[in-house]
Amino acid sequence: MPDLVLHDDVLDENCYRVRLFLSLLGHRARTVAVNVVPGGAQDSPAFRAISPAGILPVLRIAGVDVCGAGAALLVLAHESGGHGSGTWLPRDPAGFAEVAHWLAFAGGPLTAAVRARRVFLFGEPGDRDGLRRQGAAALRIMEDHLALRWLDGRPWFAGDGPTVADVALFPSFALCRDWEVGHEAFPALRRWMRRMRARPGFVTMPGIPDPGLF
Repeated sequence: MPDLVLHDDVLDENCYRVRLFLSLLGHRARTVAVNVVPGGAQDSPAFRAISPAGILPVLRIAGVDVCGAGAALLVLAHESGGHGSGTWLPRDPAGFAEVAHWLAFAGGPLTAAVRARRVFLFGEPGDRDGLRRQGAAALRIMEDHLALRWLDGRPWFAGDGPTVADVALFPSFALCRDWEVGHEAFPALRRWMRRMRARPGFVTMPGIPDPGLF
């Protein structure tokens, strides 16, 4: 793996996605702190020179700046191939399609959860109730999907083991209490969260409850 540099905000959910995956892969990156709240550093000319749209995180790999969590996760999964007993990015068409579906979901409907957290926790402008409803609806889709897979003995979102899809989806459920949605109504997701936390290399972030609390 080439030298890695991560432009990171420790309280940002999308940055955590990449930190988590790096740790699960056993990789280290040199971090560059970007003070989003309250500093607004994502809008500074220096950061915009790296990420023109002001998107965090930014992962520099092999001399290329990759902007956004989804893109960074894909690049890391592609570079790493397999890890341990599982493959983070399946090579077979069906497995790859499943992962692609959930990555699109994380970058689409699930962004309501990301936005809800920013509104509730950091006071960003937005429709609190509307975003909370949309975020909870996205979690319900995840819950229903995973509950059916549990019945078939498949406890992960895609394939037969953990994939980059699980990494992309994990933070929004783990952090949903930040925007006043409890874990109690999502038993399949709670079981999955415990499995994720048990993975070698798992790291947490502020707002994710201790295992005894779920």
